[in-house]
Amino acid sequence: MKTVAEHLATVLDGIGALSPLELTLLDAHGCVLAEDVAATHPLPPFDNSAMDGYAVRAADIAGATESTPVTLPVVGDIAAGSVTPYSVQPGLCVRIMTGAPLPPGADAVVPQEWTDEGLAQVSIRAAAGVGAHIRRAGEDVAPGTTVLTAGAHLGATQIGLLAAVGRDRVLARPRPRVVILSTGSELVDPGQPLTPGKIPDANSALLTAAADEAGAIAFRVGIVPDDPRQLLDTLEDQLIRADLVLTSGGVSVGAYDVVKDALGRLGTVAFDKVAMQPGMPQGFGRIGPDETPFFGLPGNPVSAYVSFEVFVRPVLRRMLGVEPISRPIVRARLTGAVSSPRGKRSFARGWLSVEEGKYVVRPVGGSGSHLIASLSAANAFIVVPEDATQLETESTVDVMMLERRQR
Repeated sequence: MKTVAEHLATVLDGIGALSPLELTLLDAHGCVLAEDVAATHPLPPFDNSAMDGYAVRAADIAGATESTPVTLPVVGDIAAGSVTPYSVQPGLCVRIMTGAPLPPGADAVVPQEWTDEGLAQVSIRAAAGVGAHIRRAGEDVAPGTTVLTAGAHLGATQIGLLAAVGRDRVLARPRPRVVILSTGSELVDPGQPLTPGKIPDANSALLTAAADEAGAIAFRVGIVPDDPRQLLDTLEDQLIRADLVLTSGGVSVGAYDVVKDALGRLGTVAFDKVAMQPGMPQGFGRIGPDETPFFGLPGNPVSAYVSFEVFVRPVLRRMLGVEPISRPIVRARLTGAVSSPRGKRSFARGWLSVEEGKYVVRPVGGSGSHLIASLSAANAFIVVPEDATQLETESTVDVMMLERRQR
């Protein structure tokens, strides 16, 4: 059998980041920037009011208090988005809205809460110093400043920044497109009646969600029965939109001939045994004219998900051009014993938490590869090395983190 490390090296061999494309901002969300972006205008682009209130000369209201308010004539209103025709002369003021440009002559804004909110004239009950409640042009970003560099991950805030500096398109590495299907004549779509011998297809939904969480664009094709011709036709139809193809089922010793027969006409796929539990049977290769990476994962849901996290997720992250490509591994105190067959690396389900500033992991559920309920109750995998058959309670172990939330 191949080791986990050997199989991971095999699937990563020749995998690189996808070539950059010019993408619209929303299409670039979740991608990696492939160019430096500089601001072509200041942020904010002009001096503007930070409050609804009155644009004034600070010297005119220097003595304003609750007991001795200062009253000024209001010569007009300035709304956000308008071009002001007004200037503030000594002894006058202009009513102004948040975001509206500061009129010439004004050097402060008085919030309306400090006033009687008058329209023709206003009574001001507190002084405001020079610059009060004014957003200065360029105080956030000066023109020519590099706001994002190549390699930046484009999350929601980065997309907002790009929009703010006036970019509607950027050069970015696209999210890999993953086609996902389940094989097996025993499968039916979730929500459909279960006739004798049939089970719901959990894997395609599970793997589609996992691919999306890894940063890919996932296409769930659904179920293909154990028919080599139908599988071949489906794969040929889907290859045009795939950077990676992912199937589950039909790769065990007794069943893989159906999948292997179809794939042999599209490319070269090897079906190996990997020294891991769950997830021993693994298929990997290249198919189609573009030599698209293909993963054939086991059919049991836990085996399929463990295989995805250990092998598929690193490939997708490599295609995205991000690091690290694998889930983080932390050291944690084990609260219950975990067993494993010798010679295999096991991934036991666990719940990782923090107690007194240190990681603690509790085993969750049984070890069966069909026990999807215990999988959904876990937020980590307890990693049992190949040379161990038992991890004892209170020992310190390696734990693969699957998510950040705690409970």
